[in-house]
Amino acid sequence: MNTISNSPDVAAVPFQLARQPSGRLVFSGADGVAHEGVVPVRSFPIAAPNEGISLVNTEGHEVAWIDRLDVLAPALRELILEELSQRDFVPEITRLVAVSTFGTPSVWTVETDRGETSFVLKGEEDIRRLGRTALLIAGGQGVQYSVRDMTALDKGSRRLLERFL
Repeated sequence: MNTISNSPDVAAVPFQLARQPSGRLVFSGADGVAHEGVVPVRSFPIAAPNEGISLVNTEGHEVAWIDRLDVLAPALRELILEELSQRDFVPEITRLVAVSTFGTPSVWTVETDRGETSFVLKGEEDIRRLGRTALLIAGGQGVQYSVRDMTALDKGSRRLLERFL
């Protein structure tokens, strides 16, 4: 089992985290009690993905709270980010390639940070604004897509997107 804790030059955390050979995380708190199968959960996965991380045990109880990932030792931070990437699958839309129709339902073909894909937008209510420039779009298969900053999209993508907002 590979145990990771903070180094002395980074903010101290009163716990250790280790990955078992099975792949599950084991949390050991300051009291020495070990919790197998802990899972990191983001409180604000879109708005503040690196802040407010809860480590939750198999019963759903929080065993630790992490205010900000950037204050953790690099090895501990990477272990938590690796686990979060397996749990959170929210591709970021970088370009709208095509929209089948300007009514709904419609098929959207988009480029994301994970490659090109298509999904069905069932209704305009499946597009949620998160702040002034961010969006969360629910695809027909249950996948959530994010647009972190609409203003950063190319002109053609913004024009297509504005038809639905």
